[in-house]
Amino acid sequence: LLMEFLLQVGHEPLPPTVGRNVLGRKVLYLPGFFTYARHIVEVDGKRGLFRGLTPRLISSTLSTITRGSVKKAFPLEDMEHVSNKDDVKTSLRKVVKETSHEMMMQCVSRVVSHPLHVISMRCMVQFVGREVKYSGVFSAIGRIFKEEGILGFFVGLVPHVLGDVIFLWCCNLLAHFINTYAVDDNFSQASVIRSYTKFVMGIAVSMLTYPFLLVGDLMAVNNCGLRAGLPPYAPTFTSWIHCWRYLSAQGQLFRGSSLLFRRAPVPAACFPID
Repeated sequence: LLMEFLLQVGHEPLPPTVGRNVLGRKVLYLPGFFTYARHIVEVDGKRGLFRGLTPRLISSTLSTITRGSVKKAFPLEDMEHVSNKDDVKTSLRKVVKETSHEMMMQCVSRVVSHPLHVISMRCMVQFVGREVKYSGVFSAIGRIFKEEGILGFFVGLVPHVLGDVIFLWCCNLLAHFINTYAVDDNFSQASVIRSYTKFVMGIAVSMLTYPFLLVGDLMAVNNCGLRAGLPPYAPTFTSWIHCWRYLSAQGQLFRGSSLLFRRAPVPAACFPID
């Protein structure tokens, strides 16, 4: 968790190493998961790997409780589930209804849990500047309220919510259309394939919506008084759209999405190639 976020903010404390790709050509690789983890342990000890864990666990707990409360308020029993006996129009209507229900639960839980998510991000990013500004959940709540007001707890919320909504609709609709038009009922393993379609679509769509997660997390720490969120380490963004445009111009919208085989974004001419 800590490593992924440090990569998102662009913290690269270790130099790249020269390796070879599948074609045998020399390329620069940035440190991977295990090398980065070893560096964190050397600097912070093993406890350093768990920075921001407490507020993150509280955030996840709040999210789960909120989803359960929304489910009780709007029981799933009232929903019409998709059946193989439905015609195309009826099944699509049911998918839209189910997705709308999921979206409502996700949006409410995201809003409720986001303040603790912000605190978690700020606790983790202190690794960059070796700060201790955010040392506990309650002290962090007081500091954010004092310095930024109530809105400080919801920085980065909009891109996160947009990412959640786009993910749900794309994943559910794509899975529905694939199951309806691409999977033949006469195929013996049709039911098995349909059961995995949504899972596979979730993996694919999560990569497409990753930039929303990245922008939301960066906005959570931007201009909050910590080194990693201030110039010259990072620009001060006026909005999440400004952040998105900056990352897009830099070709960094998927920064931190991979922890293994990370290619360094430098021209090939920077080192000799055989």
